Amino acid sequence: METITWNDFEKVELRVGTILEAADFPEARKPAYKLKVDFGELGIKQSSAQITKHYTKEELPGRQILGVVNFPKKQIANFMSEFLVTGLADENGDIVLATVDKPVPNGSKLI
Repeated sequence: METITWNDFEKVELRVGTILEAADFPEARKPAYKLKVDFGELGIKQSSAQITKHYTKEELPGRQILGVVNFPKKQIANFMSEFLVTGLADENGDIVLATVDKPVPNGSKLI
């Protein structure tokens, strides 16, 4: 494992946002949803997430998640991703979202 400095860690903008919408993303190579997420003062951003094994698109709105908001935009198929959805792989490699266990203001930074 590579060691990083505190300054390296401070560069990563891990922020909390609330999912507003989740939609199918049939153009993606692997099953995924398109997400619209409210990051408070940072605005509403969109991304895709390969989370279809553990979540239905109907249960996602209202859920707070952690996202990296200072990566450059990335094109995925015909869609522009504006942040990285974070999660952890389960024993089968399927992604479980990184979330908070109590509500916090949208845009709050992980410290």
